Amino acid sequence: MPVFGINQLIFLLQGAEWTIVLSLLAFLFGGIAAFVVALARISANRLIRTVSSVYVQLIQGTPLMVLMLVCYFGFIVIGLDVPALVGATIAMTLYVSAFLGEVWRGCLESIPKTQWEASDCLGHSRSQRMAYIILPQAVRISIPPTVTFMVQIVKNTSLASIIGFVELTQAGKIVNNSTFQPFICFVFVAVIYFALCYPLSIWGNRLERTFHASRR
Repeated sequence: MPVFGINQLIFLLQGAEWTIVLSLLAFLFGGIAAFVVALARISANRLIRTVSSVYVQLIQGTPLMVLMLVCYFGFIVIGLDVPALVGATIAMTLYVSAFLGEVWRGCLESIPKTQWEASDCLGHSRSQRMAYIILPQAVRISIPPTVTFMVQIVKNTSLASIIGFVELTQAGKIVNNSTFQPFICFVFVAVIYFALCYPLSIWGNRLERTFHASRR
């Protein structure tokens, strides 16, 4: 029976690399979609606000694991055989767009009403007001919670193992099945997750302290 050794650790690290890849893809595509969702949620058009609200409630009310299964096996139903990475990326994109979109909506709405009114007094159009007045302030506010949310993205990539994507958690399962040493195996998995998430947590806390200090 194989024992847990350097080869197994290397395999776990390779799984961690795919965890990082999926996290980056989810944040990139999910961030773009989240920005659209945030703007739609504060749109002057009632229909757009309603549709975006329903979308957010639908995605937030659906477990991410179920999204993974629907996105991956949905392609199979229509006759498309896509890699697990594609299905996982789509599911994570939907997840990030709904939750991060709401975070950013809150940041936009946290800008004092006087800023919006002052922009109107200057004769700015809605797009100019958003680009020159509101967004620069909202971006500054959104940085700490966004960095903190990135930790959740990294940890939630573990659910991609349900569709066979070999990220860190799935790599841990494979190693455990070959060594039958679950404690040692998943301790290393936990340590690697901690090594990925802890720097982001520290960075988010520092940004939050910096942000609050700069507002005093």
